[in-house]
Amino acid sequence: MDASAKLEKLKKHIESLGSAVVAFSGGVDSSFLLKVAFDVLGNNVLAVTAKSATFPEREYNEAVEFINKYGIRHLTIASEELELEGFAQNSTNRCYICKHELFSKINDIAKKENLKYVFEGSNHDDLSDFRPGLKAVEELLVVSPLREAELTKDDIRFLSKEMGLSTWDKPSFACLSSRFPYGQTITREKLQMVDKAEQFLIDLGFRQVRVRHHGELARIELSPNEIEQVFRKNLANNIYAYFKELGFTYTSLDLKGYRTGSMNETL
Repeated sequence: MDASAKLEKLKKHIESLGSAVVAFSGGVDSSFLLKVAFDVLGNNVLAVTAKSATFPEREYNEAVEFINKYGIRHLTIASEELELEGFAQNSTNRCYICKHELFSKINDIAKKENLKYVFEGSNHDDLSDFRPGLKAVEELLVVSPLREAELTKDDIRFLSKEMGLSTWDKPSFACLSSRFPYGQTITREKLQMVDKAEQFLIDLGFRQVRVRHHGELARIELSPNEIEQVFRKNLANNIYAYFKELGFTYTSLDLKGYRTGSMNETL
C-alpha cells in the first residue's frame, strides 16, 4: 500500500470515530496526525500538550506556533513526571509510568469535553523498537491511528511535505528523559544540563542532536553527515568548554552518530 492509500485509510478511520482529543507534542508524527484529524473532524478535535521539565521550551513554542497557524483548539496541561513514583529511578518501564499518567489525564479531559476518543501519534516503525509506553496506550484504550493505517515515518514525512506542513523535515525528538542510561537517577538539574547542551549544539547549526548523560561524561550523537562539521568548523574546543561549564567533566562524540533508542542497546 502506498502512502496516499494509507492516508485515505487514515482519514476514513478518523471520520468513523467522530471526535477526539489528540496528544500533541509538536513533533513530526503528532503534527501530521493532528492536522489530518482537524481536516476531517474540524472543531470536534482538541489538541492537548503537556508541559514538564522533560519537554524543552523550544519544542513547546513550536507546538503552539503550529496550533495558532491552523486555528486548532488547544489545551496545555502540567505533567511533572519526576513526581511520579518510580519515574526518577529510571527503570526500563519509565516510559510506561509517564504515558500511563499522561493518558489518564487526557482521558479525563476527553470525558469532560464530551469527545469520544484519545489519539496518540506512534507510527508503524515504533513497533520495531522497545516502546513500553505502548502498553499504557493499550491499557487505557487510546487509539493509534497512524499505526493502524500502517504509516511509517518516511510515509508521514512524505505526506506532511505534500500537505505543506512545516514539520515534514523536523528532526526527530524524544523527551529528555531518554538521554539517561536505565538505572541512572533522573533529576531536574540533570535534565537542565542536557537541555542546555542540546540547545547549544542546535544554536551552532546542528539539526539532529542528542546529548546522552552518562554521569560525568556527555556523549554527543549527531546525524552521520553532520559529525565532520565538529572538526571542519573547529568547534570541538568550544563545545568542550561549554559542556564543562554545564558540569560535564568529559565530552565525547559518538562515532556511530544519532540513532533512535540508542539507550536500548544495553537491554
